[in-house]
Amino acid sequence: MLVRFVSSETGEVLMFAETAKILLEAIGKETTARGTFTREEMPLAAEALRQAVARAGKPPEEDEEERDKTKPPVVALGTRAWPLIEMLDRTGRSGPDANIIWEASEAF
Repeated sequence: MLVRFVSSETGEVLMFAETAKILLEAIGKETTARGTFTREEMPLAAEALRQAVARAGKPPEEDEEERDKTKPPVVALGTRAWPLIEMLDRTGRSGPDANIIWEASEAF
């Protein structure tokens, strides 16, 4: 399932529900089918994601010979979080009516 984040200022970001769940829980939001970030919430939400990324660190490096060629590469939390962090930062700096909503086909 996909979750669509839409900003009044920056457009949209799509991500898989599994990733969106991790990011929204790090912010303290419920993973409902629809939700919103107000302009006042955005700076704190962006900071919460930055802290979650810092705690997660980067993925462990594997020895080239030991790497299972059939496994997909590990994508770090920071890589997955960055589009939402950027959206929160940019939208939060815009006008007083700025907002971000998310939509999914069901709660996740």
